Amino acid sequence: MNKSAFEKLMWSIALPGFGQYLNGKYFKGTVLLILEFLINVQANFNQIILLSFHGEVNEAIKYADYQWLMFYPCLYFFSIWDAMKDAGGKKDPYSFLPYVFAAFFVTVGLIYSSNLKIFGVLFGPVWLPILFVFPGIIIGFIVGNILNKIY
Repeated sequence: MNKSAFEKLMWSIALPGFGQYLNGKYFKGTVLLILEFLINVQANFNQIILLSFHGEVNEAIKYADYQWLMFYPCLYFFSIWDAMKDAGGKKDPYSFLPYVFAAFFVTVGLIYSSNLKIFGVLFGPVWLPILFVFPGIIIGFIVGNILNKIY
């Protein structure tokens, strides 16, 4: 990954749309930024994050609007992948798979976040989806490597 692509990846992690702005894709960046704010506000995401960071997971679950929050993982990981692609990131045809699988796994983690406990701990709508990022990325890389060997 080149330095420019890494920079866009990091800004996209900070806020969807920023990587697109840095790539000169202003319309796409604006659309992603508007969607980010819309979903964030409608899902009560900032309140959920604050409560989760303070260890008030049950209260975060009460505030979460899951109907809106479930849009966030796809928006988030698409924004990151798109910024990387436009910045000249990885060129292999399956480089999108870690992002797709991460979005899928995070969404599944979000679905179960109100009641799934791991080692007796309820992680809630922020921490459980974050934990689900890692298997998503790993499986995405594995599937991509398998497909690269086959095709």
